[in-house]
Amino acid sequence: MRPNTTDSPLFTHEGAIAARISPEQRLRRSVMACMLWEDTFYEEGESIARRITQHAGKVAPMMVAQIASEARNQMKLRHAPLWIARAMALIPEHKTLVADVLAEVIQRPDELAEFLAMYWSEGKQPLAAQVKKGLARAFTKFDEYQLAKYNRNNGIKLRDVLFMCHARPANEAQADLWKRLAENQLATPDTWEVALSVKDGISPKEKWERLLAEKRLGALALIRNLRNMRQAQVDSQLIVEALHDMNVNRVLPFRFIAAARHAPEWSRALEMAMVRALKNQQTLSGKTVLLVDVSGSMESRLSGRSEMSCLDAACGLAILLREIGESVRIFTFTEDVVEVPAEIHGFKLGTAIDQSQDHGCTMLGHAVQTMNQIPYDRLIVITDEQSHDRVPAPKGRGYMINVAPYQNGVGYGEWLHIDGWSEAVVSYLQRVEEDLPLFGHDRDE
Repeated sequence: MRPNTTDSPLFTHEGAIAARISPEQRLRRSVMACMLWEDTFYEEGESIARRITQHAGKVAPMMVAQIASEARNQMKLRHAPLWIARAMALIPEHKTLVADVLAEVIQRPDELAEFLAMYWSEGKQPLAAQVKKGLARAFTKFDEYQLAKYNRNNGIKLRDVLFMCHARPANEAQADLWKRLAENQLATPDTWEVALSVKDGISPKEKWERLLAEKRLGALALIRNLRNMRQAQVDSQLIVEALHDMNVNRVLPFRFIAAARHAPEWSRALEMAMVRALKNQQTLSGKTVLLVDVSGSMESRLSGRSEMSCLDAACGLAILLREIGESVRIFTFTEDVVEVPAEIHGFKLGTAIDQSQDHGCTMLGHAVQTMNQIPYDRLIVITDEQSHDRVPAPKGRGYMINVAPYQNGVGYGEWLHIDGWSEAVVSYLQRVEEDLPLFGHDRDE
């Protein structure tokens, strides 16, 4: 996409001239790396949420729906897709797709109530017909265990959603289930939260070991509670076996980095789990140069409750890319460019990237110019795109992976721009390379 010279120039937060992009691209970059309402290094979360609403109204309804689906199913985001559905419900041209979007992006029972909280964030109002239909369709997905697990005593309860959307049960069993939900008579779920909270004389160690033996812990619950299990002196072998067997399909790379940081005794098992999802990935052939932004703004936390940063997300992707690449050279950049030794893999690679140099300002243009002096088949940049200097085109195939939701960025035109930090980025990159004509001047036009 070429800039419109009749308009005033746009700038990144650090001062470089930013690319002018289409409304669809603006919506995508605001959504795909967004922890909704969470403040970032340069922007407040509320301004990002408002921008998503504004951009949605300027994009074709079907494309907005596709972006919501991609954010939920590929980037594993929960709240941003719900916010898109809320925006669509307020736009006359988009309303007809709201039911389909809600039915797809609501994948946990608590998201039913979370959506209504968003819908009423600017004042309570009657539910639109498409909202009722979408919530009703989503409600039919969940069994008693799921409903009971997320039947929380919040401002909006699941029974409230059920009454308001007038969902129709698929059969008598579901009708009976919903009747018990309405009467607060659901069976108490055997979750780790319930098990650990009950005062029954059984020690935390015994409870954790039972949950592990019975495979009652999901992947996120398992890795988030490693510190608690250590404190309870849980059998380490049980934990290793659980990490080996857990389903990693919906776990982002930075989650493993966080877990290993706080439970280093299980770092090897966590590392193996992190790369297991790539066992069926084809090799990324040729010479790859990976350029990782380690500037100060990359230290911004992913959310107010998270201990993880944009840099941690970047390190997770770097670890995965090194594992599948035929030949990968990794460099970091701020004011300087530093190469990370080729023999470093796994979690040690993340540490090496972080400690490679001081975290200064973002001289992405200088870094790309430096990379263009060495041979490569593809150049992949992982950054928040807030460059201080002008960014030139890559000398060949160039990917700009954006890990932050800032309004303006530099990675367009000659770059193939990717928003978000999911491991889905890797498979997307491989699919793109099956169609070489994508690497032309008209990609973003």
